[in-house]
Amino acid sequence: MRVIRAVNPAAAAAVAARLVADACRHAVAERGHALIAVSGGETPGPMLLQLARLDVPWSHVHVAQVDERVVPRDDPRRNLRALERSLVASGALPRAQLHAMPVEADDLDAAPSAYVSILESLAGRPLMFDLVQLGLGTDGHTASLVPGDPALDVVDHDVALTGDYHGLRRMTLTFPALNRARRRLWLVTGETKRRPLAELLADPLDVRRDDGIAPALRVERDATDVVADAAACGDVPEG
Repeated sequence: MRVIRAVNPAAAAAVAARLVADACRHAVAERGHALIAVSGGETPGPMLLQLARLDVPWSHVHVAQVDERVVPRDDPRRNLRALERSLVASGALPRAQLHAMPVEADDLDAAPSAYVSILESLAGRPLMFDLVQLGLGTDGHTASLVPGDPALDVVDHDVALTGDYHGLRRMTLTFPALNRARRRLWLVTGETKRRPLAELLADPLDVRRDDGIAPALRVERDATDVVADAAACGDVPEG
C-alpha cells in the first residue's frame, strides 16, 4: 500500500485524477478497453471534474458504480448524478459507457446479478475492474459495506444489497469484487477521517474496535494507492 500525501483536498483530487487516468490509459493499451468503478459521497466529486479534463481514451473507457442508494433516479441523493455531471455532461465519457446500478428495478433482489452480468460482458468473468476508487467513512466503512451489515459476509456475489443504513438501503460492490480489481485507489480527505485512515494504514491484526474490525480493513492492500490530504494524514508519513 502506497501513501501519497497532498496539502489539501483540491491537491488530493488532482493526484487521484491522474492515477485514474493512468490506470485507464494502461488498461486500454494492454486490453483495448478499461473498466473502472467510482464511489459515491462528496469526496470523489472534485476528482471526477479534474479527470474529465485529462487526456484519457474515453471512447474505450467504461465507468461503473461502487455503490448507490436505493432511491429514484431524480433523487438528489443518487451517487449517479455526480458521475453524470462531471463525466457525461462535460462531453468526456459517452453516456452509454456510464453503467448505473439498477436500483430502480422492479425486481430489486435480482438487480445485483443483472448488474454483474452487464459488467462481465465488458470485462469478462470473473469480473475484474482495472481500478476501483474507494472512500473511507468515519465508522470505517467503504463502498456501502458498513459495520454489522449482512453484505459484509457475501462471498459468492460481486454485487449485493445492504440493509438499512442512515435510513436507506444501498447496492454495493462486495469484497470479492473490490479485492479482485487490478488496482485500488483510496481518496481520503478531512480531519474527521484521521482515525479511520490511521486504522487503514496500520496492520489489520493490530486494530480492534468494540464493534469488530472495520470493513475497510478487509480490502486487499497490494496494488493499492492511498491519496490523502494533510488533515486526514496527521503524522502519517508518505511512501
